[in-house]
Amino acid sequence: MTDSAPGGTLRLADDLVISRMGFGAMQLAGPGVFGPPKDRDQALAVLRAAVDIGITHIDTSDYYGPFVVNELIREALHPYPADLRIVTKVGARRGQDGSWRPSLEPADLRVQVVENLEHLGLDALDVVNLRLPEHDAGEVPVAERFGALAELREEGLIRHLGLSTASGAQITQAQAIAPIVTVQNMYNIANRADDALVDRCAAANIAYAAYFPLGGFRRLQTATLADVAGRLGASPQQVALAWLLQRSATMALIPGTSSVAHLRENVAAANLTLPPDAVAELDAIGG
Repeated sequence: MTDSAPGGTLRLADDLVISRMGFGAMQLAGPGVFGPPKDRDQALAVLRAAVDIGITHIDTSDYYGPFVVNELIREALHPYPADLRIVTKVGARRGQDGSWRPSLEPADLRVQVVENLEHLGLDALDVVNLRLPEHDAGEVPVAERFGALAELREEGLIRHLGLSTASGAQITQAQAIAPIVTVQNMYNIANRADDALVDRCAAANIAYAAYFPLGGFRRLQTATLADVAGRLGASPQQVALAWLLQRSATMALIPGTSSVAHLRENVAAANLTLPPDAVAELDAIGG
């Protein structure tokens, strides 16, 4: 493993340091994040390359596949490097047709944690995010669900907790129960509804893990991004990732890919410094 992590590191707790440039393992499953990968050897190679590059932050879930991705991670990387931190999610299951089904009952959350432990080959999970339903406008109360995970933290099966697709109100509810170290929400240049939450996380030293870094762009916005990328000699995706890294000191990225070449291209974004004029132009996309 290289000595320096791409994009630097975040120390979120005494025993939790992660690379800001992480790896999202979702795309290692089959189409629709369901079933086995098209090329198993390539999937294993991507995971090993991520660690070799210096990434110490892998994002996953047992419902990717389901179970497929966690089993790939275990096959590729177990026994795990001492500094590797695996962040997983609970709160959903998959139907036999590949559908995504919220599963937030406390009893099943406990089962999901145990399944993650088994499939990853771990005695304790570094971080578990409670994945809340999207588009619920903060209406799903988190106390009972998050409380179930907090109990597992007290039992030693989980070291740290976080939330995914959460509102500010839900984060406040969770923090009244136990500390959180991560928030994993959709955020990118064009979709900046979470601006205040990004700043709140930075002030509290909570990692904000942005997913969907290139999603939701209109044609004009895509053209602006491509123009900036052309001037900087980078790809639009690299520019979008670099903008996110510069947006907040506690921003963490989890771009996913099933290609080693694409992985290296994503990681190269950590070395791209955007000049002030480019940042101003990109900021205007979300205006």
